[in-house]
Amino acid sequence: MDTSISAPFFAVSLFLGMLVFLDLGRRLGIKRLSSLVKGEEDNLSHLDGAAFALFGLLVAFTFSGAASRFDSRRELIADEANTIDTAYLRLDLLAPEGQTGLRELFRKYVDSRLEVYRRLPNIHAALAELRRSNEIQETIWTRTIAASRLPGSHPDAAKLLLPALNEMFDITTTRTMAARIHPPQSIYWLLFALGLGCALLAGFGMSGVKQRSWLHMIAFAAIVAVVAFVILDIEYPRQGFIRLSAYDKVLVELRDGMK
Repeated sequence: MDTSISAPFFAVSLFLGMLVFLDLGRRLGIKRLSSLVKGEEDNLSHLDGAAFALFGLLVAFTFSGAASRFDSRRELIADEANTIDTAYLRLDLLAPEGQTGLRELFRKYVDSRLEVYRRLPNIHAALAELRRSNEIQETIWTRTIAASRLPGSHPDAAKLLLPALNEMFDITTTRTMAARIHPPQSIYWLLFALGLGCALLAGFGMSGVKQRSWLHMIAFAAIVAVVAFVILDIEYPRQGFIRLSAYDKVLVELRDGMK
């Protein structure tokens, strides 16, 4: 939950920029060819290959990292559902008069946790709901301690229930931090710059052809732009086409099962 990069804006800007640099590279290449002495060779393919290899490595690095973080965030949703379910079941250790209010607080808590992520990508609204979740946590903790001392509660109610609450609360911090962990934005701007640089070199290599091949130029720029879009869409999975919302269903089902 932090400032994100707009995947559509990034991809469209990269696509248009690469088309411009492809044409610019072609013009520079034609100018250089005209200045070469007849019979002189201009073989710079090994330098082009090094640049394209570096670009490919950066794409692979960012894609792999985004996919890994996506999987981690997905697993944390299941972990949170498990910790809430465990704590909720252990409410049975309390005296009956202490359970009713706490069960209602648990239902409100799960509703609040779901709402935190439903409000994204509106960061301010999500943080406001997160503060409400923290307030409910404090109330649950206080009332649980009081309920564990009521006559009729299990002698070990506090020993068993409080650690479960700790885990339930701790996972919220883990999920919040997981949502904030992204590579430095300079990595993505480096990807953008390298994409333009490779387009320039590719255009330079096309200078030997008299007519522009718009098919190749558009296809090359579009493929790179689509890959960049997918990387950012996976990296920020609460605002694009690839979303974690489908995996929130486990919390929704847990909420529906709270009687």
